Formats: sequence, C-alpha cells, structure tokens
Amino acid sequence: MTIAIVGAGLGGLALARVLHVNGIDAAVYEREPSRGARGQGGMLDLHSGTGQRALREAGLIDQFHAIARREGQDLRLLAPDGTLLLQEDTPDDAPLERPEVDRPDLRNLLLDSLPEHTVHWGRAFAYADHGLLHFTDGSSATYDLLVGADGADSQVRALLTDARPAHTGQNTIELGIPDIDRTHPDLATMVGRGNYWVLGDGQSLSAQRNGDGRVRIYLSFNTAEDWFATSGIPFDDPAAARVRLIELFTGWDSRFTALIAACDDTVVPRSITTLPVGLTWPSTPGVTLLGDAAHLMPPVGQGANMALLDGALLGLALAAHPDDFPTAVKEYEREMFARTNTAGRQSAHVQAILTSPDAGQKMLAFFQPG
Repeated sequence: MTIAIVGAGLGGLALARVLHVNGIDAAVYEREPSRGARGQGGMLDLHSGTGQRALREAGLIDQFHAIARREGQDLRLLAPDGTLLLQEDTPDDAPLERPEVDRPDLRNLLLDSLPEHTVHWGRAFAYADHGLLHFTDGSSATYDLLVGADGADSQVRALLTDARPAHTGQNTIELGIPDIDRTHPDLATMVGRGNYWVLGDGQSLSAQRNGDGRVRIYLSFNTAEDWFATSGIPFDDPAAARVRLIELFTGWDSRFTALIAACDDTVVPRSITTLPVGLTWPSTPGVTLLGDAAHLMPPVGQGANMALLDGALLGLALAAHPDDFPTAVKEYEREMFARTNTAGRQSAHVQAILTSPDAGQKMLAFFQPG
C-alpha cells in the first residue's frame, strides 16, 4: 500500500525514515523546489524523551550526538535594566538532556538518511480525492494513506477538521548578527554559548547562538494581529527598521539595543499563531496529520520535539500493522492526541508567563520553583 507524506519538514522526514528502517517505502511531496531553497530557521533543543527518542527509533541518535551542541543548553535570563536574574552554564560532562542543534543540520541528517528517490521536490499539494493526490503543477499521484506534515498552514488539515490557527496576541521580528565572535566579540561574550533572554512588560528580546557563528535575535511584542501594518516599521528598509525597533526599546539597558544595532539586513516579521489546545478529529480512513499541521503550539520548545515523535510513532504503528492502516492510524492518533494535549497545555502556560507583566520574575520562578 502506498504512503504519501505531504511536507518534508522534520516530522514528515522522521516518518519516512522510520518507515524506511522498517522496510516500508513512502513518498514525500514537498512544495519547495530543493532542500536549499529556503532558510530552515535557527536552533532547536531536542528533549531526551521526545525528539531524541524519535531519532533513536530512526537509528540516527549517534549521528545526532555528533552535530548537537551540549553548550547550547546554557541560559542567561535578564531584566530590561540589565539585572542578571539567572545564569546556567553547562558543564562539559553534562548529560545531553536538551542539547541544541541547528535546524538545517538536523533536516539534512534526516534527508541524507533516506533513499534518494524518497522526496519529490517542487510538488505543491492542491487537493486529494478518491486516493489521488493532485498538485498545483497539474501532476498527480496515488495513495492509500495520506499524511499531512505540511506545517502551520496545512492544506491537508481541511480533510479532517475545520480548525484554523488563531493569532495569540504576540508578534515577533527575527534579526541576526553573522559571525558574532569575529564581528562583535563583546556582544558574543555577553550572549554566551546558548540562549539569552531579556523579558520586559509586553515585549522581550531573545538571542540564540547558532552552530555557524550566527546569533539569531527575536524581538517579541504583545500586540494586535495587524500590528505589522500599523507599527510604522519599514520592513523594506532594514537600516531604518533597526532604528525604529531600537526606539521601541527606549529605557532598556544600552547593551540590548546594541544587539539590535549590530544586526545585518535580515528583518523577518512573524505572527505567532496556534491551533486550539486538545484539538482532535474522528479517525478517518486514508488520512491523518502530524506536527504543526495537527497541533500548532507557541514556539517555546515543544513543537519540533512533538513533530519528530509524531513521525516516529506513526511509522512504528504502520510497521506494526502493515496490512491495516486504519488500525495503525487509530493507535497513533489516540496516543498523539493525549501526548500533545499535555504538551500544548504546558506550552500555553509558558507562553502566558512570557507575555505577562513581570515576566522575568515569573520565568525565574518557573526555572527555580520553590
């Protein structure tokens, strides 16, 4: 029977890999024209019990350890006036509980583990009916099981539920400093080796060191969904945008605005949206979802881990029932619904802390309970 996976993100690739390990072929259809057509984002912390578990099931845990960054577990938490609230430095012999890995490196690890013919690039999903996938270029392909692994704006999702992502009340702008150790060694020392958070009232700044020497900076604002259009930030003029963004952080320690001033011309606005926590649907023969297509969460560390584990566990269920896909899908969905409901509630709780008044003190209490 034919398994068609729409989307070559982490979850879809994890599914294809676990199926391959178990002797089952699958076809992955990806709308991007090639693996390098689009930037894949920053760092991910893969948790030992979820994302790393998926890689163990995929037979890739040793390769993952070779590219993971133990020191990426470092954390610095500060207040807008520059007060250091928390600093956690990772010992060289610390366990790899939540090591950081560059998302592009992890995706390439998964892609390289699959037979060359597995991923079909440049195939954008249009619609599906009666076991036939239709793509926007006019081509088509047959399937017995369709897996929507096509992310937050999933097109496959509509086959199972009317649920759509809703704005959370937060908007984020991504900036970045390339080769920070060479270009701005003072700022490199300040940020450290891992994650750097400055939490204010209604806005925040976070910096994340990547394995290639780039520091990605995320400026987050508690604002209306249309804020990008009304904020007066000239996104088509990066230099002017940086000036405007610095103005929005008036009163913050000058070291933080220095981070913004040092950024290159990457200015990427992102609205933060989520699906309803606990979303389910009646099990439907021939189609299911995984990752953000199934349970889009706030970007606080759970999403990629859940997507990877979704893919691995769906692959194992299909391997256990190779002649009975409906039973395999029911087993997968039952476990996935319960697991991601818990993860979604946890993520919503952390998101509420990050966007609350006195977020710094509340996050400090979260990291150091009691």
